[in-house]
Amino acid sequence: MSLARVLIANRGEIARRIQRACRKLGIESVAVFSEADRDAPFVAEADHAVCIGGAAAAESYLDTAAILAAARATGAGAVHPGYGFLSENAGFAAAVEAAGLVFVGPDPRAIARMGSKIAAKAAAEAADVPVLPGYRGDDQSDARLLAEAQALGTPFLVKASAGGGGRGMRLVTDLRDAPEAIAAARAEAQGAFGDPTVFLERYAPRARHVEVQVLGDSHGTVLHLGERDCSLQRNHQKLIEEAPAPGLPPSLRDDMRAAAVRLARAIGYRSAGTVEYLYDPERGEYYFLEMNTRLQVEHPVTEAITGIDLVEWQLRIARGEALDLAQSDIRLDGHAIEIRVAAENPAENFRPETGRITLWSPPGDVRLDSGVAEGSVIGHHYDSMIAKLIVHAPDRAGAIRKAVAALDRFAVGGIRLNLSYQRALLTHPDFQACRHHTSCLPELFPDGWTPPAPADRDMALATVALCRHLAPPPASPWQSLGAWRLTAPAGRAGAASFWEPSDDAPIRVSDAGAGLTVRLPDGPEITTEAATLGDGCLSGRIDGAPFARAAHVERAQDHWQVHLQTPGGMTVIALRDLEDRHLVRSAGATTGADMLLAPMPGAVTEIRVAPGDRVSAGDTLVVLEAMKLLQSLPAPTTGVVSEIYCAPGDTVAGNTPLIKLDPEEQT
Repeated sequence: MSLARVLIANRGEIARRIQRACRKLGIESVAVFSEADRDAPFVAEADHAVCIGGAAAAESYLDTAAILAAARATGAGAVHPGYGFLSENAGFAAAVEAAGLVFVGPDPRAIARMGSKIAAKAAAEAADVPVLPGYRGDDQSDARLLAEAQALGTPFLVKASAGGGGRGMRLVTDLRDAPEAIAAARAEAQGAFGDPTVFLERYAPRARHVEVQVLGDSHGTVLHLGERDCSLQRNHQKLIEEAPAPGLPPSLRDDMRAAAVRLARAIGYRSAGTVEYLYDPERGEYYFLEMNTRLQVEHPVTEAITGIDLVEWQLRIARGEALDLAQSDIRLDGHAIEIRVAAENPAENFRPETGRITLWSPPGDVRLDSGVAEGSVIGHHYDSMIAKLIVHAPDRAGAIRKAVAALDRFAVGGIRLNLSYQRALLTHPDFQACRHHTSCLPELFPDGWTPPAPADRDMALATVALCRHLAPPPASPWQSLGAWRLTAPAGRAGAASFWEPSDDAPIRVSDAGAGLTVRLPDGPEITTEAATLGDGCLSGRIDGAPFARAAHVERAQDHWQVHLQTPGGMTVIALRDLEDRHLVRSAGATTGADMLLAPMPGAVTEIRVAPGDRVSAGDTLVVLEAMKLLQSLPAPTTGVVSEIYCAPGDTVAGNTPLIKLDPEEQT
């Protein structure tokens, strides 16, 4: 079978990844895109592109009819679903095949079988793959579920059979909470998946998440490509993945791999897939969790250690080719780590970030699978993950060092990302010693996580970087008059002052010709010599010792932002010059303490107050949905609700007024 043109039913970084594999095989790619993605890089890079609907996923990327119509209009012979959206939808795969097209993935029957967690565990048991103790029966009555819960004992999980990503899941540590947990899991499963079926499963509190990559063709060959560890998770969403999984007993590692192949062969699996396990180090046992019948987000780490292009093989298998590899041909080389780059602010409870990317300067010596570029707009309609950073080194310690070094050079402006938080995970002693597990984040940061504050030297260097950025170019005849707006007669040393937005004390800078001296408020005086800023690097000398730091300067709304590589990672330092300070003061900006504003674009899902209600500061007034997450918006002050400017279902922009309060006078 010849596949000359493939439609990619996805977006962002995975669409670009599939496009690369298509180009490698001489296959034309067709991008489908929503109105929100019209200017996205994956659209521009495709050989053909078709708009299939509005920004909401239900109006575009989840619209089977629109996708198939685009395939017919462009003459595509196959559809690659990527991951997410319709990738594990058996009905979509069947519709693709019914339309006479090739579905780049497994047989729809395999998707359906593994899509039910209950059916998948039954298949695993039949293939002699260990599963967690629990109840997976057809009797879904409250009485039966509660009786099984009593027999199973705590702790246990109530899980949606059709679920994933933590939706439809509840942890029960006290049997008295079981009725409420079952009801809540059912309701969430019905709303998210249209199926209220749940099952019970013993909870392993300190387990690791280990998964085995399998690859099968249509000729009966099934291989494994080693395993990955994906234990660092937040709300059941993976943060950092690595391959191979560290610290596994050799015999157990071999058993996991063999069991994955056994299960895939038993269900006649073709294409790339992943068998996921929970590994309990305390018991020395592993248990089948689920099978993902698609390409995984973390597939690049397997590609890094095997040298095998998984997307290329998905395409080759889809056109009928047989695997030309034997299991003995697959060798694992070194260690790889993947970091998920997400548009969210970990310092503010992982609040989703939206807006335009004004600076995009990733490290150039590592693999970056990205869906964005400088100028890209991040909206609230889709998942917050915008890129993946992948490193490969001879061993795990080297891979961690390489990942940290890459993060330290990764500068992004316009929106906040989770890079500093990911760096904190990589450098945590528990992760480096393989003591991490799927629910370890509260243990790693028991007091919560806050980004590291810049040290005095960092503040001084950030100020120097801004001075050099504001200085006239060397060829200018005005260079002799000083580096900034003059505060002294020409021919004499110039001086300038800068302020942090939240501090009234100035940072003083003077230029004596040979270098810049920075005097920090209540801090030391630091002098740099021969300091230059260029090509994203600030370099020079301090006390005769050379330094070189990644550095970028960009303009924000009412201040400058210096992105500076520091010992604690890439740090963003805000500074105002004299003109900024005067403008901010003259604007007389109000605090807006009586107004609840939307912190980001999103859809209003719930309003919990009515005009006349008295509320306390911190009470939830509005629930906003953005990037698939629900955000509870608290009252900024204590008072009485005077006006409500929105209604459930409204789509609002960032900084939109939602609710006005009459503040309560303090006595």
